[in-house]
Amino acid sequence: MSDSISSDPQHDAEDVRVQQRLKEHGNMPDHIAIIMDGDRRWAKERKLPVAEGHRHGRETAREIVRASSQLGVDVLTLYTFSTENWRRSRFEVSILMRWLRESLIGETPELNDNNVRLNAIGRIDGLPKSVQRALEKALADTASNTGLLLNIAVNYGGRSEIVDACRILAERVRSGELSADEIDEESIGATLYTGGIPDPDLLIRCSGEMRMSNFLPWQTVYTEIWFTPVFWPEFRRHHLYEAIEAYQQRQRRFGGA
Repeated sequence: MSDSISSDPQHDAEDVRVQQRLKEHGNMPDHIAIIMDGDRRWAKERKLPVAEGHRHGRETAREIVRASSQLGVDVLTLYTFSTENWRRSRFEVSILMRWLRESLIGETPELNDNNVRLNAIGRIDGLPKSVQRALEKALADTASNTGLLLNIAVNYGGRSEIVDACRILAERVRSGELSADEIDEESIGATLYTGGIPDPDLLIRCSGEMRMSNFLPWQTVYTEIWFTPVFWPEFRRHHLYEAIEAYQQRQRRFGGA
């Protein structure tokens, strides 16, 4: 398989046919979440610098956002940078922060062209100030868009999210705004970073790993999960379509019969 993303007209025509088939089937996932894993291993296998893995991963993210928007998906959540990723080398973290800042600045025009609205979940105040400024501008510049909601999980950890929600609720109890008896699943869910956003219907995990990696633990209790051995830099539209097709063939019971 080529490492570059195809732009062949014949391929594009086939892509349109596949998208149409998926839409006609119905049962399209409203919210897709993706653990974008494998940049480093992809680069290592090719004896390339880690930065090349992240660069190709950025190209993949751009293409998957396009495809999701074309399919009419409501929400796409990408696991961009976890709270645990700070443990990586200072050099790699600097690459990832530079990639994030450049993406926020460089991709905003295309997001607007495709009516995509950007949102961010995570401990945003823990990011470098230059990234925070770029993020704030991208959020403001896309705020009026009404198409796909692109949810980037950055400096995100599922346990941290739950801790932060508990702290907010505890403060509301302390101030008398809320009683402890009023705390329930609904109030906790509404206080998470994703408050107001429907839970993912489909979660895709790349790179052959079969774990959740502290990603959306509350929100994915009934999410359909699709694992693929494909590293994120070589993940393509047809892999997304395969995951959606697998989802469309499943029967979701949500604990019922």
